[in-house]
Amino acid sequence: MSNSYGKIFRITTFGESHGPAVGVIVDGCPAGLEISPEEIQHALDRRRPGQSNITTPRQEEDRVTILSGIFEGKTQGVPIALVVNNKDQASKDYAHIEHAFRPSHADYTYTAKYGTRDYRGGGRSSARETVARVAAGALAAKLLQQQGITVQAYVSQVGSIKLHKPYDELDLSQIDSNKVRCPDVETAASMISLIEDARDSLDTIGGVVSCVVKGVPAGLGEPVFDKLHAELGKAMLSINAVKGFEYGSGFEGVKMRGSEHNDQFYTDEAGNVRTRTNYSGGIQGGISNGQDIYFNVAFKPVATILQPQQTINDAGEEITLQGKGRHDPCVLPRAVPIVDAMAALVLADFLLRQQVNRI
Repeated sequence: MSNSYGKIFRITTFGESHGPAVGVIVDGCPAGLEISPEEIQHALDRRRPGQSNITTPRQEEDRVTILSGIFEGKTQGVPIALVVNNKDQASKDYAHIEHAFRPSHADYTYTAKYGTRDYRGGGRSSARETVARVAAGALAAKLLQQQGITVQAYVSQVGSIKLHKPYDELDLSQIDSNKVRCPDVETAASMISLIEDARDSLDTIGGVVSCVVKGVPAGLGEPVFDKLHAELGKAMLSINAVKGFEYGSGFEGVKMRGSEHNDQFYTDEAGNVRTRTNYSGGIQGGISNGQDIYFNVAFKPVATILQPQQTINDAGEEITLQGKGRHDPCVLPRAVPIVDAMAALVLADFLLRQQVNRI
């Protein structure tokens, strides 16, 4: 039922926005991986609501409980169960949409598919589900760190305000130095002002999260249908509000000729195979080539706005609907750790698959 992801490092998420809890079962994580509750909690703290005045004011501590699979700080090679209780639901804020189809939400499509839906915060379609992904992503990230692989996502665009510097000219250690998670002080300030303006106008705004993965060895990925970039694209497009994915030169690459775009190989002083440019984004033929992997993820404006909109109800009657409750004016700051988590989950799975391929 599409609630699971991964072939070897496999996760299954469960829970709804206004249910008792959300959580994840992680199966296939190797035994002996050292991981503390604090490391998982740190990832969740970056995603949790109520962080600043440009995120939803919903107050959730998102405290993780480890139910199984980790003993004395090490994974045991058995299924790992992680649960986060929901505590600050305000289900009454959604009573007015019990029979309404909110514009650009999943209300209608869930009803069309299942014949029923949980209207409280969108139920399973809510971004609250991503708590589970981030918790599992902390395990995947730790597994990657052991192999010298790092994943770093950051906000590179809000509305029309774009960070034009390439990632290798940025100090990525500054991603969390401001509330919008853009590693450039001046650009971050402009982004924050734009988000605040959207919030004050009872509106929302979208943008782009960029991600850089360093230290990936050559050889990860599969030919044909399980290409590495295809799986990264699937993982990113599975995140709520994502409308686009591009890697390497992306759509800008169509402006170039092959003589400009081709990444020429050479051998460095240490005998490693390298490329002089990296328009391929670290992936060729669906398999990593040892260069940095980089990609962009486009997020639409949050669909819930506090302005009146025209729509219909489940009886087909035209109605006027106005959003209520607590919502993000811009999803990007809290989307950064979700992109981190999904990228880590994809790469951890391919890392383990490559080990099987080499046996």
